[in-house]
Amino acid sequence: MTEAPMLVEIVISFFLVVGGAFGLIGSLGLLKLTDTMQRLHAPTKATTLGVGGVLIASMLFMLLVKEHLSFHEFMITLFLFLTAPISTLFIAQTHILMNLKRSDLPDTGREHSWSIYDDPPEQDPSTEDTPAES
Repeated sequence: MTEAPMLVEIVISFFLVVGGAFGLIGSLGLLKLTDTMQRLHAPTKATTLGVGGVLIASMLFMLLVKEHLSFHEFMITLFLFLTAPISTLFIAQTHILMNLKRSDLPDTGREHSWSIYDDPPEQDPSTEDTPAES
């Protein structure tokens, strides 16, 4: 392993500390916030930023100190960005279904109501878009 310049070590340490701080803030927010919908923000936002800081530090370490390009961090970031919003959506929908009545929600102003309460509208196969015949 080569000796890393002091500036590289400072930058890597900075991202590790920022990542750890966001992880700690997210954990405290999860404990302090009372409502489920409020609690969604603490772990999703903070873990994304916290893990992002650690991944940036790891990428910089591998690139600048080990002089090796690693795709592991990219794959972890991709997985995190794909799964965090989906899990948040499922938790929010479950909260709405368990705690709100249909009458508590505002009118959508459309032909169909809220999707979490109604099945999708049936479509007539004959009216679906078909490719134009030449």
